[in-house]
Amino acid sequence: MDTGGNSLPSGPDGVKRKVSYFYDPEVGNYYYGQGHPMKPHRIRMTHALLAHYGLLQNMQVYKPLPARERDLCRFHADDYVNFLRSITPETQQDQLRQLKRFNVGEDCPVFDGLFSFCQTYAGGSVGGAVKLNHNICDIAINWAGGLHHAKKCEASGFCYVNDIVLAILELLKQHQRVLYVDIDIHHGDGVEEAFYTSDRVMTVSFHKFGDYFPGTGDIRDIGYSKGKYYSLNVPLDDGIDDESYHFLFKPIIGKVMEVFKPGAVVLQCGADSLSGDRLGCFNLSIKGHAECVKFMRSFNVPLLLLGGGGYTIRNVARCWCYETGVALGTEVDDQLPQHEYYEYFGPDYTLHVAPSNMENKNTRQLLEEIRNNLLDNLSKLQHAPSVQFQERPPDTELPEADEDQDDADERWDPDSDMEVDEKRYFSLFFLKTFLDLHPNLFLIAFYFHLSHSLCRPIPSRVKREAIEPERKDSEALKGTAEQARGFDNMATNETLSTKVI
Repeated sequence: MDTGGNSLPSGPDGVKRKVSYFYDPEVGNYYYGQGHPMKPHRIRMTHALLAHYGLLQNMQVYKPLPARERDLCRFHADDYVNFLRSITPETQQDQLRQLKRFNVGEDCPVFDGLFSFCQTYAGGSVGGAVKLNHNICDIAINWAGGLHHAKKCEASGFCYVNDIVLAILELLKQHQRVLYVDIDIHHGDGVEEAFYTSDRVMTVSFHKFGDYFPGTGDIRDIGYSKGKYYSLNVPLDDGIDDESYHFLFKPIIGKVMEVFKPGAVVLQCGADSLSGDRLGCFNLSIKGHAECVKFMRSFNVPLLLLGGGGYTIRNVARCWCYETGVALGTEVDDQLPQHEYYEYFGPDYTLHVAPSNMENKNTRQLLEEIRNNLLDNLSKLQHAPSVQFQERPPDTELPEADEDQDDADERWDPDSDMEVDEKRYFSLFFLKTFLDLHPNLFLIAFYFHLSHSLCRPIPSRVKREAIEPERKDSEALKGTAEQARGFDNMATNETLSTKVI
């Protein structure tokens, strides 16, 4: 088991990382409805930029396996998941009471394929956590995820299923401590609430506070019981720029990494904190936003990058494309390549856009007070928390990934033919069965496995697309998130007025 701290090779920040990227070509087809600011099409635009910049060739690209109902029920209530599975635009008028109960309707509308959409984005985040747990990659990316407002029993702020909580629960199977950092303009209330009484997950949210959705995230909200001081909230005002943002972000996160010593980090990269966002009021540049990714990457800790808010979709695609380059350690040219969505980015057709001249209402005195307050809270955490010995939930197994065709031009084609190394699979399966039946015959079994495993080496090709193979879970792992190791009781869900991510 990982005990926390750095797990990747040390070295300068420019060192390349192994990156797994999750993308489902269908995700851009989901449609919240006319006039709704949340547009999954932005994920398709991001992917197109990655493809035409050539960044997909430097990553292992996966189509995520849809999360199953029992996967979603590790956090969410059974009746809520059943509701999401069954509700359709045609039947919603017959379930008005349920719609109200689960806060589904206006900000969180019922649309065609709603449950499949939830399964897709949640499957990518959990799949990324599984890859990190099995040391398949150093960084996993799911730009379709990061829907941080969803609660155990209700939708909120355009979010139906909280993929972040599900991914953190998966990481907790392997890591004693997991850090969650949220740079969306809105408070990461759903994730904070889920782990509010736990000392195994620290949540840190940088957000607009004061007459702004969801209305939570006061600096005085610090966690409860065993989780006291493990929730950090950084309340900000309109117009914060790159310099002011990092005046807080770097010292606070640096101290968190020093004191908490997480075994893995989840970074929610909501792009509504960018300058010019349709629903936001911050003034960050794309490079300023991406500096948070670069800073987290520099700690050499397994890192899961997720999407989130972002409603000026051309800037969302710009941002997440650039941040994928940061994850890879690759500099991305400012001049956009020609591609199917090129006209979205006129008249300049560049990757970066200049921030505005809006007033920064975050005074240096206010920023210093916030920083000192939070650093003082962190000083009260003497040591990284220990975890008592207890029964551990079964790992989500990771069968061998399928490989695509040799044609590099088809690496992101989900219909590519796959090849599986069956000989090695059955050799390992026979070895396990043989040892279970005859534990005293280890040397004979080892000789048998060695002779068969050398019959054909696995090809050494890298940077290919594969369909994420089906995860095999023990039926014994059922129910709620409280079954994760050392996971404390969830805080009581509060009904909040919904607005946006």
